[in-house]
Amino acid sequence: MTRRALDVEKLLTARLHAAKVRPYLAGALFALHVVEDRSVPTMAVDAYWRCYVSPGFVLQTPVDELAGVWVHEVSHLLRDHHGRGERFAREQAAYGPGDRLRFNIAADFEINDDIYGEGLPWPAGAAMPSMLGLPNDLLMEEYLRSASLTGLAVELTWLDCGSGADGRDRPWELGPEGADGLSKQQRDAVRFRVAEGIKRRPGNASRSWRRWAEEAFHPPQPWRQLLGAAVRSAAGAPGAGDDHSYRRPSRRSAAVPGVLLPSLRRKPPRVCVVIDTSGSVSDAELGSALLEVAAISRAVGGRRDLVSVISCDAAAGVAVPLCRAEDLELLGGGGTDLRAGFTRALQTRPDVVVALTDGQTPWPTTQPACRTVVGLFPRPTPPQRNRPRLHPRPPTSLGPSSNHRLTAGAWRRTTTHCP
Repeated sequence: MTRRALDVEKLLTARLHAAKVRPYLAGALFALHVVEDRSVPTMAVDAYWRCYVSPGFVLQTPVDELAGVWVHEVSHLLRDHHGRGERFAREQAAYGPGDRLRFNIAADFEINDDIYGEGLPWPAGAAMPSMLGLPNDLLMEEYLRSASLTGLAVELTWLDCGSGADGRDRPWELGPEGADGLSKQQRDAVRFRVAEGIKRRPGNASRSWRRWAEEAFHPPQPWRQLLGAAVRSAAGAPGAGDDHSYRRPSRRSAAVPGVLLPSLRRKPPRVCVVIDTSGSVSDAELGSALLEVAAISRAVGGRRDLVSVISCDAAAGVAVPLCRAEDLELLGGGGTDLRAGFTRALQTRPDVVVALTDGQTPWPTTQPACRTVVGLFPRPTPPQRNRPRLHPRPPTSLGPSSNHRLTAGAWRRTTTHCP
């Protein structure tokens, strides 16, 4: 019995159809390199942007459904399910085949809830969040944490989208040394071009793809961890150990009998905190900002003299050291322009600048000379699909403002006027 060869024309016709109905994914679709392999159940991808194809699957699948499979597989790669699956496996110590199948199912949940329709028919048996009564628009990690997928995994043992979907290498894959794989720089370039295309014409893409494009190369990160890393890095930077101390004599004293030489001590880094006090920031958020300032002072060893605070709306206040602030006053309530706050902060020559803001502000056009960490106040996302985009307000003159004062553990708001 002769084996049928891969119908390349049908496969590429399906890819062309996928690019027509999802034009914002065309660059990623044509970056995939096709590898024929009869051991692949259907179609699968690896982390190096190779697409492994079963000739029998192509033969029995209509073109429009094949187009949906193209979009499905390339979505795994664009959303980095390979890397995310590896990270989640390390966090949970989940390395078995059953764990990886659950990862594949959760990744499919993230993709399948919005890629079909409008030219791509719904395939029979596709893994959907509704199978477990879960909502749409969640991420793979959220699906893995919100429900047990073990029962569904028994029904979907045939599911195998390759290591590009869950991070576990397959026997048929060519690996990093194989031919026609993309390097990390090439993979990032493809993702960047697709994300830029979606952001330029957001009306063509679904909500989840717009969210992905916004976060693909600027993902939100836990700013406290970034601050801790910045403080440790600043403390160990060249030139930080220039403070002489006799608390521990220098080892060079042995070469000079009768003379006690001081040793060099690393100084804790100086931190300047810029707090957004514009009208869009609530009293509760300002209260949380002061709690963060207290945590920052503990991070530098309790040296309150090394931490200064600047309140800033459309204009920056004076940098107030914590050691002189019995009742820290946060003045503001007007427009927003943290550029003035950064300018004032850099005048104190800090090692680290921390900005606590809602993000609706113009930013400096040049990178500050010191390490910079931005903490964003969380904002709830409205459920409306076509919500207006918020634009930073331009700098305005300082007019009537509000004085936010922390007194006896409670917030009191009084109106003042600047001269």
